[in-house]
Amino acid sequence: MSDDNPQKRPAGFARQFALATELPFLFVGAVVVGGVIGHLLDRWWHTAPWLMIVGGTLGFAVGLRDLLRRLSKNDDD
Repeated sequence: MSDDNPQKRPAGFARQFALATELPFLFVGAVVVGGVIGHLLDRWWHTAPWLMIVGGTLGFAVGLRDLLRRLSKNDDD
């Protein structure tokens, strides 16, 4: 059979489960933080809603980059 080491399967499952629960928070958190920072700068500089849109977009890009980086790192392991 292919299951030579029974200890390897639960550890792999736990790692995948942890990654699956972490990634949505990582992605959404980046968008929210970028949007909040943009909103605060909008209130300070009276440029609403432009900096919130830019901050949310930058947060989306950063979240997507981190998401892809974590997934590719997990594939290498």
